[in-house]
Amino acid sequence: MSGRITLREGDITAQEVDAIVNAANSALVLGAGVAGAIRAQGGPSIQAECDAIGPIAVGAAAVTGAGDLPARWVIHAAGMPPGGSATEESVRSCVRRSLELAHERGCRSIAIPAIGAGIGGFSAQRCAEVLLAEARAHLAGGTTLEEIRFVLFGEPTYRLFEAAQDAAKILEQMERTASRT
Repeated sequence: MSGRITLREGDITAQEVDAIVNAANSALVLGAGVAGAIRAQGGPSIQAECDAIGPIAVGAAAVTGAGDLPARWVIHAAGMPPGGSATEESVRSCVRRSLELAHERGCRSIAIPAIGAGIGGFSAQRCAEVLLAEARAHLAGGTTLEEIRFVLFGEPTYRLFEAAQDAAKILEQMERTASRT
């Protein structure tokens, strides 16, 4: 793995990265949660670009400019339909596509929220496991990404991601030890 995975508690709209990921609905309507914060901080140009693109399939992702945000791009990861729920399959698919889109644009850094774990109703614990696994898998392949940063709103979600990341590291160490014997 050439890149690194980092965790931060905070506001994703303040991240100085090449791309931030929006926990989007498939209509690409910037409503509440992460999408609402992106709309409020990034300005109306992001929604205007979304309107020109959307709707997209649940599990897909689309890219717009970042408006007034410090990032270059917003990657809209459609983890759920409008008013619906996120599933493990939709979250896994949209984060995978988001990482691919970041690579295709030559991004070196990306900030990702807990997609689907808020309004989408997806288990925050399972969200952490799925997103971290997809990040590790992406970094194990050829990519321009040097940092995949998970930016988590609130300490409880941050702690879940921290525990999931620690568990994955322990499992890796145990597998390496077992392969030596």
